[in-house]
Amino acid sequence: MASLKSLYEPNTNLGNALHTNFDVDFVIDYRFATTSKQAAESQFTALIHALNSVGLTTEVRNGDNCAVLIFIKVASPRHLRAEVYRSRVQDWLYGVRTIAPEKDMQKAFTAEPIIEAERLRLVYLLITKPKNEGGAGITPKRGEWKCVESIFALHDHTFNKAWIKDLTSKTFLTQKDLTEIRNRFGEKIAFYFAFLQSYFMFLTFPAGVGFCSWVLLGGFSPVYAVINGLWCVVFVEYWKKQETDLAVQWGVKGVSKIQHKRPDFKHESVVRDPITDEEVKVYSPVKRLSRQMLQVPFALAAALILGTLIATCFSIEVFISEVYGGPFKSYLVFLPTVILTVAMPTLSAMLTGFAAKLTDLENYETVAAHENAMVGKIFVLNFITSYMPIFLTAFVYVPFAQVIVPYLDVFQLAVKPFAENEKQMTAPKAGFQINPDRLKKQVIYFTVTAQIVGFALELVVPYIMRTVFKKVKEVKADRASKKGGATATSTADDHPEESAFLVRVRNEAELSIYDVTTDFREMIVQFGYLSLFSVVWPLTAVSFIINNWIELRGDALKIALETQRPVPWRADSIGPWLDALGFLSWLGSLTSAALVYLFNGNDFGPGGNPSNIKIWGLLLTIFFSEHLYLGIQLGIRTALGKIDSPGLQKERSERFAVRKQYLAESMGQEAAEEAAEGGIAGGEKINRKSLEDEARDSTLQGHGTPEERFWGRQRGVDETLTVGRRYIQQAAPKASPRAGGEKKEL
Repeated sequence: MASLKSLYEPNTNLGNALHTNFDVDFVIDYRFATTSKQAAESQFTALIHALNSVGLTTEVRNGDNCAVLIFIKVASPRHLRAEVYRSRVQDWLYGVRTIAPEKDMQKAFTAEPIIEAERLRLVYLLITKPKNEGGAGITPKRGEWKCVESIFALHDHTFNKAWIKDLTSKTFLTQKDLTEIRNRFGEKIAFYFAFLQSYFMFLTFPAGVGFCSWVLLGGFSPVYAVINGLWCVVFVEYWKKQETDLAVQWGVKGVSKIQHKRPDFKHESVVRDPITDEEVKVYSPVKRLSRQMLQVPFALAAALILGTLIATCFSIEVFISEVYGGPFKSYLVFLPTVILTVAMPTLSAMLTGFAAKLTDLENYETVAAHENAMVGKIFVLNFITSYMPIFLTAFVYVPFAQVIVPYLDVFQLAVKPFAENEKQMTAPKAGFQINPDRLKKQVIYFTVTAQIVGFALELVVPYIMRTVFKKVKEVKADRASKKGGATATSTADDHPEESAFLVRVRNEAELSIYDVTTDFREMIVQFGYLSLFSVVWPLTAVSFIINNWIELRGDALKIALETQRPVPWRADSIGPWLDALGFLSWLGSLTSAALVYLFNGNDFGPGGNPSNIKIWGLLLTIFFSEHLYLGIQLGIRTALGKIDSPGLQKERSERFAVRKQYLAESMGQEAAEEAAEGGIAGGEKINRKSLEDEARDSTLQGHGTPEERFWGRQRGVDETLTVGRRYIQQAAPKASPRAGGEKKEL
């Protein structure tokens, strides 16, 4: 890929920028283009003080387009170890860890070193957690932090280069590969790659069976339908066991119990918990339930709106391809596709926005509950847009075409300007025959063509757009410079030792935020095509296994190059997507049975005449298929439950060790509190001034590493504030004359 090549090829301008992050943990992109100078300075001052108050040290550098970059790291390694230890104690108290952290701190961190994902996650929580929970309370684009555009960690490009090279040289990921992803990007993203890897491996079986069925049995084979349905059950039940096993091995089983509060949660009252005696913010569950009930009319309205659009375009396409006989037919047949291409994204965006507002209205207290509710609504929208066209063809067009097509004359207006006479636009009253290839062509389009288009839109188009925008910005800057109207560039104050590094940081600040939910959605929708409609075209799994090999590496490229480094959040499963998998697997048993009954032995099926369908036979087939599915599901679930696994062995071993320890000794609460609160720092207060003075002296004398010199160029909070205010003064936009603002200082 061009972006990968251009980034990692030797470049004298970048120097060693790809090989060091100067010990930076996170960067805050602080933008003030639409804010007055006084407000920008005031919010910047509050931001620096808030970060300093939770043990974080800062350095500030100039940014692009009325922005400053605030670099953040933990002021003391002792403070970081204290945060890690407290987090592990909390995990133990909530049952995530079976064994309590070792009381000997040195021994605890020797036995379980701090991984990068753990460090970045805890630093991010220090920045964003509410102040009453020990954080700085920085919420990007919300509340008093309107100027905080984003908070992101810097990519480790040395690891990224080796990671991508390794992925492209192997077919399957090992457990070591997944653990490395977890250590770098957190369990939430690691679960996605683990799911995609398991799904890819499992696809080898239906791909082989599908190819044999395509060669020997053809479409709508009952043998293939039974095998594919059995495969769906086995895969879903296997993954349930696999994700539990991974959660135990990664030490995150039950981590969903530790919920992060939503900054936007609006409580109705504050009550005192009778158990903990803490003040708890409460929102009426009855009121939330009443708002959750709005999901039903939302789903119906979405189905009506999107369904009407899809059905209309479907009818126009049938009319043009099978009724219309005038000129330009080969071109007009693409008219419905054009309509869908233009209208569908707009309607989907509107409905997604409405779903987001509805989820906000439901007012969930935790981030996880809010995300799960949103995922449920998104799944409904994706289900309609992804599967309805095929459902219309299979269960409306094929059985009822003879009845419906004569009434499609209503769509004459769509082609009237091109027709030569009325006869070319009139449906035949008798002798009409359905197109037996329509259903297969639709399935092939959604399982092959749409996958390729989606990959291009996901990875290639964003890269092209970003390159074009970067060129446009460079041209504008060049023109402004030639006209003499350009202000000082963002690189004017860069230290030579940091210039290449700061160029990279400014580029990363412009990248979009990675959302693993989008990638999960793509895979779940793809699984739906396989479970619901692969009986139509048995090569579906062959197409998917090729696509998913590319998809896994494409997603790695997207994380490494196309987006900001994601926050390494923890998770103990793939969340609500597991329920979606189970639902699609169950629904597939119904649709596959219905399709086999309607089409087996005859591609015309009912031939467009509903009288050819024996309703009792169709219902009996679906009923038998569903109950067979449920019986097989129960049997497979029971069988897999009796199989041991490394994760379960580890859990039993830890529980046995706990029982053995507590039989031998008892650890008092006082000792635990002392270990959690003072065992690491030893009661010593962080002396920021001595740390900063030492770094400053080292810089002035030219000694120390580049990282130490980077963090020593500003002496404490006061100098950081002074430099930051100077950047704001230089880059802040001119105030509006109506507001009586002052002119922009150059």
